[in-house]
Amino acid sequence: MPTVDIRKMNAEQLKNAMVKLGEKPFRAKQVYEWLWKRSATSFEDMTNLSKELRTKLEAEFMIRTMTEDVMQESKDGTIKIRYKLHDGHMIEGVLIPTEDRVTACVSSQVGCSLSCKFCATGFMGRLRNLDPAEIYDQVVLLNRTSLRSYGIGLTNVVFMGMGEPLLNYANVMQGIDHIISPEGLHMAAKRITVSTAGIAKMITKMGDDGARVNLALSLHAANDAKRNTIMAINETNNLSALVEALNYFYEKTAGRITFEYILFDKFNDSRADAEELVKLCRKVPGARVNVIEYNNVDKVPFTKTDEERREDFINFLNRNDVVAKVRLSRGKDIDAACGQLANKAK
Repeated sequence: MPTVDIRKMNAEQLKNAMVKLGEKPFRAKQVYEWLWKRSATSFEDMTNLSKELRTKLEAEFMIRTMTEDVMQESKDGTIKIRYKLHDGHMIEGVLIPTEDRVTACVSSQVGCSLSCKFCATGFMGRLRNLDPAEIYDQVVLLNRTSLRSYGIGLTNVVFMGMGEPLLNYANVMQGIDHIISPEGLHMAAKRITVSTAGIAKMITKMGDDGARVNLALSLHAANDAKRNTIMAINETNNLSALVEALNYFYEKTAGRITFEYILFDKFNDSRADAEELVKLCRKVPGARVNVIEYNNVDKVPFTKTDEERREDFINFLNRNDVVAKVRLSRGKDIDAACGQLANKAK
């Protein structure tokens, strides 16, 4: 029974493996293309390889895949899919359609270790990291569902699903490489956004590595005292450290930076909160704000801000030269909205 997952091998390792099997080195390029450009899930799919080679590959290697477990469709057109991984763990991905685009919201971990006070995923804890192939597979499978359901493929990918991407940095970046590489899915890097709760040293590493993706910081409060109460990660990654890291990332990559800001009723939605947010935005070049409608989560005491208060908050930001827009929640009726992913699909 094969125990080696062939997708854990890089191009050079794959070439060595072909030689060891008595094959010409160029066969590695063919296999690599089947795995990452054509998204093959079995060796039998690799029809330009000889039957003999396919049999050898079948005997030596495996291709671990994920399968669709449950799909739910919201009345607003949003689709949430729970996927079953090879070891039985479950993750969730979401498709969010608009008139001219379809965004895939993908996961980076099974669960999450950060336990932000407003997020259902945090109640699960972190069960394990996803590997690069599992991250890649989500995009492939969600793209197929998008084509089938909406008639168009994915236009954008956001790492805003289950987990903290920067606590699974190497796997996430390798997965992204398979998504954007010409030898992979060849999606434009600027169509991808990595969202983080705020790991300063890893944001700096993104700058050092020249990451070409967009970056979103889940902010939700513009002063340390308030942010500490809802996001424990802020106690070791305060706003000063995050601002320094974001500026470094921008200096190295010129990547777009967005602050994600969920409005909680009478917690972070006052004029004073808006003023603090304006001051923070002015410290980060080109920073814009996505104001997010809060979605109810079991065991969480917060409620969402009313519409009038929300509009006043956004208008104040825009009057003060901060580009801000509201991101209305999608898929709330199927627990697919921001902060609701917790494998509750029935």
